[in-house]
Amino acid sequence: MTIYQEGYEYYVSKCEQFGLEPINFTNFIEHLSQEQLDRFNEHARIMKEQVK
Repeated sequence: MTIYQEGYEYYVSKCEQFGLEPINFTNFIEHLSQEQLDRFNEHARIMKEQVK
């Protein structure tokens, strides 16, 4: 499950940006589809590359 940690951190940052309360990591993993999890990871990877 740690492979989704970066995606989760991206999700939390977006929730904070819009004033929303993020769900916890366990719910994030259990309730999002594989496609959604992969998308959050992809966005996190892109953002990390842009910071370099």
